[in-house]
Amino acid sequence: MRPSPVSLLRILVPVKRCVDYAIKIRVNPSGTGIDTNVKHSMNPFDEIAVEEAVRLRERRKDVVTNITAITIGPTKSTETLRTALAMGADSAIHVEIPDSLSPEPLGIAKALKALIEREKQKEQVDLVIMGKQAIDDDAGQTGQMLAGLLDWPQATYASKVVISEDQNSVNVTREVDGGAEEIKCRLPTVVTTDLRTIHSRLNEPRYASLPNIMKAKKKPIEKLSIEDLGVDLTPRLEILKFQEPPKRVGGGKVANVDELVAKLKEAGITAVSN
Repeated sequence: MRPSPVSLLRILVPVKRCVDYAIKIRVNPSGTGIDTNVKHSMNPFDEIAVEEAVRLRERRKDVVTNITAITIGPTKSTETLRTALAMGADSAIHVEIPDSLSPEPLGIAKALKALIEREKQKEQVDLVIMGKQAIDDDAGQTGQMLAGLLDWPQATYASKVVISEDQNSVNVTREVDGGAEEIKCRLPTVVTTDLRTIHSRLNEPRYASLPNIMKAKKKPIEKLSIEDLGVDLTPRLEILKFQEPPKRVGGGKVANVDELVAKLKEAGITAVSN
């Protein structure tokens, strides 16, 4: 519960370091995972979240006072936080974990909950904006789990986010089957962002300019360990094997229907009688 309608808002934006979206994913030789010795960048859905947080402040400078980016990842994830800072975040928090650890959505949600409760001692977190999913596991679960653990309202697949005049709620337009719906969520709340929707795209993330990249190097990044949050990130699921899909065989053209039927019969495909 927010203390009063005149309180200023603090936005928390979780971001994740992923294999760059333009890289062709390959399974490692041992078949235990993907080859990670490639270019990494911020999860594209999280870029949308950072951009929307910055735009909310640009639209309501009198309301949004602080944007904090957070990541739970290995040492190299600091680069992802620097990108968020260059885009406009004010500060960042890095919960460092070993390279060998691959947390599951529930573990990440528990860690974010613990961090939000820890941050309450300094300043209330009013709004969490995060990507609806990460492009590496495509789970799409962390936002919903976080809202459930915090017992906060949630709005998923957002295409528009508007802070109410009384600063006690947000109106979120979200994608649904066949169109869009608008819902009102009381603050604090969790919003997940999509890359594209039927209704409209939420935003186009800005490129970090060189001056902003230089400024980002001076912005604070708080370092924490997962032990500081008292959360166990041990995976509950065991991945037995990674395997690339079989290569697709090229198609062919036929001159007429008779040739098509003959080809289907050769392939063992027969008509099913009613």
